[in-house]
Amino acid sequence: MISPIRALIFDFDGLIIDTESPEFETWLEMFREFGAGLKFEEWVACLGTSADAFDAASILYQRTGISTDNLTLWTEQKKRSIQKANQLSPLPGVINLLQEAKNAGIGLAVASSSPRAWVQGHLERMGLISYYQYILTKEDVQNVKPAPDLYLKAVQMLRVEPAQAVALEDSPNGIKAARQAGLFCVAIPNPISKRLDLSEANLIFNSLTEVNLQILADFVSSNNNGHSPGKIKV
Repeated sequence: MISPIRALIFDFDGLIIDTESPEFETWLEMFREFGAGLKFEEWVACLGTSADAFDAASILYQRTGISTDNLTLWTEQKKRSIQKANQLSPLPGVINLLQEAKNAGIGLAVASSSPRAWVQGHLERMGLISYYQYILTKEDVQNVKPAPDLYLKAVQMLRVEPAQAVALEDSPNGIKAARQAGLFCVAIPNPISKRLDLSEANLIFNSLTEVNLQILADFVSSNNNGHSPGKIKV
């Protein structure tokens, strides 16, 4: 069967590596050090989009009245989270899917709301950057996820139609962006995002180890033929 898929577009944080757990854990540690609480439901507003969606430093200041300025708090949090993130490896199944796609001549791109230095630095550290034809980040678009801009830019750069591309995501904001751009979206929850509503995705797998091109092609073909493949595969 000829595959209907010509491109795979990967989210980064939480999909290629689980940088989201260190981010939340680090803020939680800092809030506790200053005698304040931080609820997961609050912090998760920034998942899959800009960190501006939840200004943790300002919230910490409001709850404690500490004299430490926002820049100092953000700098300390980033230092701690980077130390943790730099120890991370690609999540299970990522490398196998990249190798399979590259061997099949499938276009590959990253579409991330994070800064380019963050995304590119980790991809280089893990030896993954050569797989991707394009790395698209917050610097490349006017609006990050949940706006569709990153995915629209990715398919444009890869020279494919949205219906020929599959987005791999882990967050509600990312899923919304992919679907608004017209892409078939597969959700792969991580320890953080598995607590969220990912039901807008076309498919949900437990891990990328369960995903290969044939499985994706079968579901995309069913979807394009007007048959519902089902929302969840476990």
